[in-house]
Amino acid sequence: MGRLEFNFPIFLTLIHYSIDWILLAFFKTMSLLPVSPPKTTPFSSLFSLIMAFASGLANTCLKYNSVGFYQMAKIAVTPTIVFAEFIRFRKTISFKKVLALAVVLAGIAVATVTDLEFNAFGACIAIAWIIPSAINKILWSNLQQEANWTSLALMWKTTPITIFFLLALMPWLDPPGVLSFKWDINNSTAVLTLALLGFLLQWSGALAVGATSATSHVVLGQFKTCVIVVGGYLLFNSDPRFVSRCGAVAALGGTSVYTSLSLKETNHQSSSKQLPTQIPLPKSKTSENGSEGSTVTSTSNVV
Repeated sequence: MGRLEFNFPIFLTLIHYSIDWILLAFFKTMSLLPVSPPKTTPFSSLFSLIMAFASGLANTCLKYNSVGFYQMAKIAVTPTIVFAEFIRFRKTISFKKVLALAVVLAGIAVATVTDLEFNAFGACIAIAWIIPSAINKILWSNLQQEANWTSLALMWKTTPITIFFLLALMPWLDPPGVLSFKWDINNSTAVLTLALLGFLLQWSGALAVGATSATSHVVLGQFKTCVIVVGGYLLFNSDPRFVSRCGAVAALGGTSVYTSLSLKETNHQSSSKQLPTQIPLPKSKTSENGSEGSTVTSTSNVV
């Protein structure tokens, strides 16, 4: 959207999901697509609408704002997920994990504070993106963990409806002139390559959120931001401020602590499930009437 001047974020998202659908159809033809669970998803249309808004508004946010402001907006997704999961599923997290999350969010805020370029419309788009993004991650995690959906099967179920909603969003959020874009080999290759990377990103993200939780998936995304800041400084001689480097290191430390606490909770839950439940044996009549049994035995011996 910057170098190629491709200013059509919703259409770019539409291309991503169209490539997803083509690849998933190929997997299904080759019998590589996992079988969907017999229980159908009653709110697949609503889920697809939320996916369309979450992905489309994310790219629109990147169009009107800087990457730093986009990462700052992602910070608000984490408490939104925690609050929504508590309201809907009564799911709580420990106080230690809350402290670790606070360190991660504060570190990300410090690391990206030097790149806060936005305008009023871009800020409104970012605010409108937060709730659909949080709900999208919660539904992905819940459907895979509770309803036994696999990531590819869920993508195959929801992608066609998501494409329909993206088509409906294009006239509202995309500027006109997409057909007049210079569709030469270089630009077309860049867009298609990005679409393939988008498929891998969505697949890996679905695997991660299905294996962990919605909150852990957001923390993983913040970890990616820290890797970009630190890796750019170490490998590509970028020069972020000292405060930004300290913030990235603090966020990496908070992410490590949060991951360690999550692994301990998972191991504790697994061990508690594996422990056999001991059912007390019923008392026999012989043990209850032990004295009577001994009397009868002694009498029979005398006889």
